[in-house]
Amino acid sequence: MIAELGHFALILALFVSAVQATLPLIGAHRGDAGWMAVARPAALMQFLLVAVAFGCLMNLYITSDFSVLNVAQNSHTDKPLIYKISGVWGNHEGSMLLWVLILALFGSAVAAFGANLPPSLRARVLSIQALIAVGFYLFILLTSNPFERLIPAPINGNDLNPLLQDPGLAFHPPMLYLGYVGFSMAFSFAIAALIEGRVDAAWARWVRPWTLAAWCFLTAGIGLGSWWAYYELGWGGWWYWDPVENASFMPWLAGTALLHSATVVEKRDTLKGWTILLAIITFSMSLLGTFLVRSGVLTSVHAFATDPTRGVFILILLIIVIGGSLALYAWRGPQLISTGLFQPISREGGLLFNNLVMATATAVVLLGTLYPLLLDAVGGGKVSVGPPFFNAVFIPIMLPMIVVMAVGPMLNWKRGDWRAAVTRLWPAMVAALLAAVGAWALVTDGPFLGIVGMALAAWLAVGTLVELTERLRLRRDGLGRALGRLARQPRASWGMTLAHLGLAVTIAGMTGAGAWVKESIQVMAPGDTVTLAGYEFRFDGAQDGQGPNYAFTAGHFTVSKGGRVLVVLDPEKRVYNVSGQPTTEAGIEPTLLGDIYAVIGDRGTTPEGKPGFVTRLYFNPLVAWMWGGLMIMIAGGALSLSDRRHRVGAPARRAAVAQTAGAD
Repeated sequence: MIAELGHFALILALFVSAVQATLPLIGAHRGDAGWMAVARPAALMQFLLVAVAFGCLMNLYITSDFSVLNVAQNSHTDKPLIYKISGVWGNHEGSMLLWVLILALFGSAVAAFGANLPPSLRARVLSIQALIAVGFYLFILLTSNPFERLIPAPINGNDLNPLLQDPGLAFHPPMLYLGYVGFSMAFSFAIAALIEGRVDAAWARWVRPWTLAAWCFLTAGIGLGSWWAYYELGWGGWWYWDPVENASFMPWLAGTALLHSATVVEKRDTLKGWTILLAIITFSMSLLGTFLVRSGVLTSVHAFATDPTRGVFILILLIIVIGGSLALYAWRGPQLISTGLFQPISREGGLLFNNLVMATATAVVLLGTLYPLLLDAVGGGKVSVGPPFFNAVFIPIMLPMIVVMAVGPMLNWKRGDWRAAVTRLWPAMVAALLAAVGAWALVTDGPFLGIVGMALAAWLAVGTLVELTERLRLRRDGLGRALGRLARQPRASWGMTLAHLGLAVTIAGMTGAGAWVKESIQVMAPGDTVTLAGYEFRFDGAQDGQGPNYAFTAGHFTVSKGGRVLVVLDPEKRVYNVSGQPTTEAGIEPTLLGDIYAVIGDRGTTPEGKPGFVTRLYFNPLVAWMWGGLMIMIAGGALSLSDRRHRVGAPARRAAVAQTAGAD
């Protein structure tokens, strides 16, 4: 009965979304206030119905109702409760239900908190959001029903993929989806603006908080996924340019460009068409990621679907949404006239440069991700595009952007003086030089890019602080007045400062973990010692044990330096009872300077003929800086999101602006 209730609620949600997608849109075209008013209750009802469906599926997982095919395929009675719950979205059908739940959540949020939006714009935004939902409801109901019954019901289930039975993977997909789907709001605002033919500062003020929220969630989701790969997969790394990793990175790049571009629209009434295009591209990258993961063209722990029918359905949906929106942009985009003029050397110019670099980087990642798939599809054979390509192409593209990030905020709007800005950044230049010399002196055998990365991190960090002191007029007015201005700084300004500082710290962490990692792989018998990066790893043996739904072998390493014991690491190798699939749990001791990292593998024989275990030992410099930097970036985004201007809403349009916008 619970399964049938969830299925029925999903069908009702489809009908409600169809009404929401049509009546308010027609009402906005006709100027009919009654039809436009349908959008708000319809959005709220749609969310309620999807929440009921999702709650029903979660109940089926918690109670281990194996008469439902989805539960039988992805759960087991012995599984801990947290993984029964995360199993709801740890499969194709459930993850798509989570997708539409979040889609409806954002729509209901606009309905509930968008009272300051003009009725016609709100109606169009909610209708576009519902049109997207209709496509995904049809996809779920026609090809991916999560409530399909299984007769006869098995006594027990097949269990969830062991790699997904991890706290990091319990929270990673919801965060990622909140980012993916959150960009649908920017898309809906963009399409609504194209239909109205009006984009102005008020529109940018409305769209920015939704874009910023999606960006924060996507950043957190990518960070959680990277953290999971780092400690769970046991290969010592945190990013491998996997196609599914790239699928989340592309909308992040485009979304970051969109955030900066919307700022220019709000402040200077320019880059309107470009901002609309970025909103379309950002959500298109989210949909493309969905296609890659759900179509079966990729084989990955992240990829759930293998049915070609599902892939064709998503591809058609992708073509309709992206093709239709780009066609509308080609038709209506030229009517979006910008009134703000600026010189190339200006704050607008710096933000535009940021946008162009981000867009180019997105295109590079897209090319590297799709090229092997396209080549294989036309019979060109299988090729692999991995880290060597991306590191050789992506990193050089991003380097000049990091340089400009410190200079841009020092420039004036409309027209700036780059010589004066660079002159005021002399502390950042000194810091970059000291960081480069220090990195070269400490690590003489590392790659040159490691030195460049540390110099850029110092340049951006100190440059951001210099910009803050300029904003507070510390040098001109003294400490007392500067502290007064400090207290009056808007939260959005603080958010920008924190986000840029967080990126600088993240760059330092990525540089250390990518350029100077030390690794040792060998077979060790109890009592053997390996010296790595100045640390002595003594293998004290291993013992077998039994977990809740897996058997494990736990290794024991005593790590010392200079004769002093620092830590004991206990990595595990697990084999899950139902699937028989092995996983690893790395033993990690995080420190400010680097992570001490140990992994135990299969049994083996040492060169001396003694029985032992294959072990992987790593020293990963500055990894904690990377995670810390990501958290600072997210905190900066959240602080900016809490700015009173986002809560109050957009300023009232001036009559002249409104007339110009209406003429557009």
